[in-house]
Amino acid sequence: MPYTHELEFKVRDYECDMQGVVNNGVYQNYLEHARHEYLLARGIGFAQLTAAGIDLVVVRAELDYKKSLTSKDCFVVRSRLRQASRIRFEFKQEIYRLPDASLMLSARITGTSVNEKGRPYLPQELAALFSAEE
Repeated sequence: MPYTHELEFKVRDYECDMQGVVNNGVYQNYLEHARHEYLLARGIGFAQLTAAGIDLVVVRAELDYKKSLTSKDCFVVRSRLRQASRIRFEFKQEIYRLPDASLMLSARITGTSVNEKGRPYLPQELAALFSAEE
C-alpha cells in the first residue's frame, strides 16, 4: 500500500544526545508532527477536533529503529492511514534519510478518538478519511 503523505524535516542539534545521534524519544515527535500535518492536508485541524470535543489518542506505538539520524541530516516521514477496527485507526509511518533514501525507522501507531465522556468512538471526520484512502 503506497504512502499518501510525505513531510520533510532537518535534524536540529538539540535533538541529538551525547552520542551525536537523534535521541530515541525525538522520533515520536517527528511522527506526531507528520500525523498532524497529514490531517491538516485533508482539512482536519487537530485543534478544531479538540474544540469540538473529539480527542485523538494514541493507544499503542510500535517503533522499529533501523539506523540513526545525526545533526543536520535531512529526512522525510512518509505516512498512510487505515481503519484498524470499528473504533481504532492505524498510521503506518516510515522515516527515510535524504538524499540516499535509507530507511531509518518504521512505525505503526494505533489510535482512537474519545468523546467528552471519555468513550471511544469513530467520528465522521475520520470515517470519511478511510474511504478516501482506499
